[in-house]
Amino acid sequence: MVLLFIFSHPAFSQTTNPNLRIRAQSALLMDALSDQVLYEQNPQLKIAPASFSKILTLYLAFDNLRDGHLKMDDRVVISKKAWRIGGSKMFIQIGEKVKVEDLLKGIAIVSGNDACVALAEHIAGSEDSFVAKMNEKAKRLGLKDSQFKNAHGMPAEDQYVTALDMAILAKYYIKDHPEALPFHSTPEFEYNGIRQSNRNLLLRRGIGVDGLMTGYVEKSGYHLLATAKREGQRMIAIVMGCDKLQRRYQEGQALLEYGFKNFSTVEVVKENALVGPQKVIRGKVGQIQLVTAEDVWGTVSKGKENTISTTKILPKYLIAPIKKGQVVGKLVIQSEGKVLKEIDLLSSSDVPKGVPLFWLLIGGGMLGLILTGLIAFLRLRRYHRKKF
Repeated sequence: MVLLFIFSHPAFSQTTNPNLRIRAQSALLMDALSDQVLYEQNPQLKIAPASFSKILTLYLAFDNLRDGHLKMDDRVVISKKAWRIGGSKMFIQIGEKVKVEDLLKGIAIVSGNDACVALAEHIAGSEDSFVAKMNEKAKRLGLKDSQFKNAHGMPAEDQYVTALDMAILAKYYIKDHPEALPFHSTPEFEYNGIRQSNRNLLLRRGIGVDGLMTGYVEKSGYHLLATAKREGQRMIAIVMGCDKLQRRYQEGQALLEYGFKNFSTVEVVKENALVGPQKVIRGKVGQIQLVTAEDVWGTVSKGKENTISTTKILPKYLIAPIKKGQVVGKLVIQSEGKVLKEIDLLSSSDVPKGVPLFWLLIGGGMLGLILTGLIAFLRLRRYHRKKF
């Protein structure tokens, strides 16, 4: 049976296949274009993040690059703390000046914990200050069940994430920074004469995978967050807490194949698309065009592409004044009677309060008739005076 419902975070829908069982503590498959969850298994189980934390670290770094606070060729001085961190490394040295671009590669390709600390210190002054920014960003993105204690994901008390939160994080990261994917899909990286391979083995299987991150901590097991694109569709698959290294790849690939094989992603409407006029009262115009607030995609089972429909939810009329961009209604996207998503409908322009042009014309016409009648009356009266 297929179940569809709305999450509290931006209109997630979910379908569950009882015949698919993923050998992991937690798993989730999301269509990255529609935000719809196509499979879940303990999606809100809190688990130590391991290197999944690095996705948020990279997110903040690319935010800083976009905003001009950071440049690819900036040089970062490596601290003792960054050099001495344990776990996976890109093998930077104390006092060395390393380009930001190399640190990004060191994180995205070979999961360097040392690169995470160096970049965090450079951006925020200290790793602790950077982690505060990580948690602020997580809150803004709607990650309700995740908490970060460091920039790299090494074991720390009270540090955890969920598969659902990681899907949300990955979705926004890819959307905001598509330029990051080439880093994640690079097969190997060499620094200081040490060549290391990308740990995401799905990159080599020719199945459309172009990211994103693997992870391991002894307490939780093996993690994989994989994203793949095929023929205009993009899927995000997450497995957390696998008991074997190879199993995370088997289960991640199984989720991706399930998504691409069984579901179609349909573009329903584009951002700023006109959805028809709406009546306005007490304004200088009698109607206004409405536009959609965002692109809308819907995910349905293969063969059900024509079942998607839209319904506008609006008041009988709008009351001026109205501001451009003001939310005035909703557009509901449905398939076979089940809600897939809801988005805002916005006013396309300002509508000042006032008398509509139609009534000005009517009023002007009536005034003209009155004046014409008055002139005729005065002329007639003058005529009668001259006559008598």
